[in-house]
Amino acid sequence: MRNFSLSLCIFLFLTIVIYSINIEAKPCKPSGKLRGKKPPPNKCKRDNDSVCCVEGKLYTTYNCSPPVTTHTKALLTLNSFEKGKDGGGPSECDKQFHSDDIPIVALSTGWFNKMGRCFHNITIKGNGRSVAAMVVDECASTIGCDEPHDYQPPCGNNIVDASKAVWKALGVPENERGSLDITWFDA
Repeated sequence: MRNFSLSLCIFLFLTIVIYSINIEAKPCKPSGKLRGKKPPPNKCKRDNDSVCCVEGKLYTTYNCSPPVTTHTKALLTLNSFEKGKDGGGPSECDKQFHSDDIPIVALSTGWFNKMGRCFHNITIKGNGRSVAAMVVDECASTIGCDEPHDYQPPCGNNIVDASKAVWKALGVPENERGSLDITWFDA
């Protein structure tokens, strides 16, 4: 009986190790390419150092994002969620615009999880500080270069697109806002 118990423990341990390796071994690979279109005159807003699509340029698209852990690495970018600003249309979660003075974010398509994180809080750590922010939108990793996306390219698969309130809470001076390596996790 003792040998059976020991064998069972070893089997369970190896199963867990192999399962963990398989999870980590599945990187998020590009899902395709999108050809850029030239934005109509005055249609691509360049607030917050936004980039406009370039006609003919190929942009990588992603259906997935890296796995979420207790310290998921990401790139924090600056976005406006207000009407008429560089964020494009209303937020995906509620079809509303939001004040940039509240800590809110848009997550890359994979992390957005088909609206599964709508109105959930995440904790963002960066610049030696942390802040809680609510997910209200998707930073589309599969589409872009069109009017609903303000003629901007698709997002990368590792983007947390944040309001100025998030940047302020992280203590990043206005003149240094744009992109910042961070970690985040579900709050």
